[in-house]
Amino acid sequence: MSKRGKKSSGKQSFLKAGKVVIVLRGRYAGKKAVVVQNFGAPTKDRPYAHCLIAGIEEYPLRVKRSMGKKKIAKRSRIRTFVKVVNQNHLMPTRYGLDIPLKQITDKDLTDPEQRKAAEGMVRRKFEDRYNSGRNGWFFSKLRF
Repeated sequence: MSKRGKKSSGKQSFLKAGKVVIVLRGRYAGKKAVVVQNFGAPTKDRPYAHCLIAGIEEYPLRVKRSMGKKKIAKRSRIRTFVKVVNQNHLMPTRYGLDIPLKQITDKDLTDPEQRKAAEGMVRRKFEDRYNSGRNGWFFSKLRF
């Protein structure tokens, strides 16, 4: 029982959609990502709390004023990933990102064509945000 007399339902879910997280385990360890959808309760397929995330696999490179448009476009490319991850393997940050990624669902990840389309959509949205100059901290490599 909590202070107010109501039963607590276990863990509070703080990983809301739009929350920036850092992946701690696996191939994308140390990479920044955004929570697209949170599955707080275990499912039959995944008997643990998990999240659908979209993140940056390869960050854009530094650009100088002396570079041409073609070189700037090439260095501004972002490689992304979309993945379902155990919540224990994510470290939440205090930051949020307001990029609308609601169209992606965990069912998109089962079919390779839909997965590629979802990753392409995420890449376009991330590149648009990067080129607009907003949220620069999200598109810089994590130094540790």
